[in-house]
Formats: sequence, structure tokens, C-alpha cells
Amino acid sequence: MSETNIIIAGVGGTGILTLSQIIANAAIKEGKNVVIGEIHGMSQRGGSVVSDVRIGDTAFGAIIPTGKGDILLGIEPIEAARNVYRIRKDAPVVLNTYEILPPIVSFGKQKYPEFNEIIKLISEFSKNIITINALELAEKAGSSAVMNIVILGAAMKRNIIPISYESVIETIKEYFPEKYRDMNIKAFKLGFEST
Repeated sequence: MSETNIIIAGVGGTGILTLSQIIANAAIKEGKNVVIGEIHGMSQRGGSVVSDVRIGDTAFGAIIPTGKGDILLGIEPIEAARNVYRIRKDAPVVLNTYEILPPIVSFGKQKYPEFNEIIKLISEFSKNIITINALELAEKAGSSAVMNIVILGAAMKRNIIPISYESVIETIKEYFPEKYRDMNIKAFKLGFEST
């Protein structure tokens, strides 16, 4: 089996680590070798969080080497832009359009870039950008907290993550407590059906 390197970039509180666990557990369920690496900023305060998920027999190190990322899941646009240099040329980027303003922007100390500026920066590394308003679909599912699962659904629709739809559904059912299960399944399906 060939190796697939998935970079998940966002901010604390958006479920980056949960998303990496869902992908990893679904891959393990299918008998695949998985390695996860995590880089935490000030995750409790909306700081940068990046998780690397490596699937395949040749995946050994936890951190994906620069230029070797096969997929970038951007839960937050600026964080995706900060990590896009880590992907191979024209690797797919599934990008949430919803911006989560860092405290420095909220306090008026810096300006958040226009979305088209972020797209322009990302397109220097990849022309394969899939944008999705994950917040809108997450709220349809029941909570803004499931944007990460919406993004996973959108990525799965495009067959860019080497795990099956069924394995993800099964993993979501096992991973989340009963009261959150249906909402996460709905979020996944809404993301999958989004385009």
C-alpha cells in the first residue's frame, strides 16, 4: 500500500485532534498502518494546532516532511495558508471558508487578510482547492463544533483519503458518546453531499 500524508490545520477548539483520531481509527479498522504527529500552539486559547496523519506501510515518522503532504484539511483558512508549504505540488486542499479571528485581530492589533488573498497564497502551492462553508453545514447538523467532521465528509467525497465511507461512519459511532453520535454522522453526510 502506498503512503498517504494528511495535514490537518486549524485552531484550538475546532476538533483538529478529534479529526485525526477519527481518520486514524477508521484506517486501523481497515488494517492499515497509521502514525499521528501533533503540534500544539496555545490550543486552549485559539492558537495554532496542526496534526499529521500518515497512513501506509512506509509511514514511520510522526511528522510529515516538508513538501510531502498529500492532502491539507484546512479547518481555519489562515492556518491552512500557514501550512500549505508542507504539501506536494497541487495536492488537494479542502478549505473551510469560515474565519476564526485570533485575539490579536479581535483586539484591533492586526488585520485578518481577505479570503481571496488567502486563496491566492494557497494557489501558489496548489490549484486543487476545494472550498466549503463548513460552519453553515455544521449548524445544519446541530452545532458549529462539528465543522471538522463536515470537512472530513467533503474530503471523503473526493476519494482523497484512503479509507472507506463505511469505516468512517462506524468509527464516528464508536468514538462519540450517544448524545453526539447522530449530529456527527449528519455533519459527515452533509459534508460528503456538499458538492
